[in-house]
Amino acid sequence: MTAHSDLQKLLTWLSPAFPVGAFAWSAGLETAIANGVVHDRGTTEQWVEGVLAHGGLRTDAILLAHAHRAASDAAELQELADLCLALTPARERHEETTTTGAAFAAAAKAWPTPVLDNLPHPCPYPIAVGAIAAGHAINLEATLLGYLTATVHSQISVAVRLVPIGQTDGLSIMATLEPIIASMATLCQHAARDDIGAVAYAADIAQMAHETQTTRIFRS
Repeated sequence: MTAHSDLQKLLTWLSPAFPVGAFAWSAGLETAIANGVVHDRGTTEQWVEGVLAHGGLRTDAILLAHAHRAASDAAELQELADLCLALTPARERHEETTTTGAAFAAAAKAWPTPVLDNLPHPCPYPIAVGAIAAGHAINLEATLLGYLTATVHSQISVAVRLVPIGQTDGLSIMATLEPIIASMATLCQHAARDDIGAVAYAADIAQMAHETQTTRIFRS
C-alpha cells in the first residue's frame, strides 16, 4: 500500500459522506446545549476538548489502537468490544457505537480484507475502524488522527447547528484543537489498557439525560 492510497481510504471512510450515519448522533452534546451548559464558542471548545482529552473519545481512541494491533485475533477483538461496551455509560451511546460500527463494517466491505471476518457482533465503531484499517496496513497513528479529527468535526457540527455558533466559530475551534488532536493521537497510539480512564462526568450524565429529553433532534 502507498501512503497516498492509505490517505484516500481514510479520507473516504471518515468522511461525513461515508454511510455510517454519524450525523444523527450528538453523544450527549444536544443535552448540554439544551441545558445551557454549552452556549457559545468558548463553551463549545471546552466541552469538545474535555471529551477528547479526558472523556469517552480518549477511551475509544485507546481501544481503537488495541483493535488495530489485534486485527488478526478474533478472540482479542471480541474482548476489546466487550470492554468498549462495558465502558459506555448510556443506553443511547451503546446504540450509537454499535449502530455506526455495524454500518462502517458493512460499507467497508467494498474494500475486502480477511479482517472483516474477525469482527465481533456487535462491533463498536472504534473497534471496527481500528481493525479494518489494520487489515489494509494503514498506519495506526494516521488512523487515530483521522478518527479523532472526524469525531471532533462531528461534535462541532452539532454545535454549529444547535447553539448555534456559526461556521466561522466552528472552524476556529477546529483550528485551535488541531494540536491537541495530534497529541492525543500520539498518546493513544502507545497507551496500555491500564491507561484507560475517563473523568468527563458531565458528558456521561448528558448522554444519560438525553434519553428522557422531551424535544430531540439527535438520537443520542
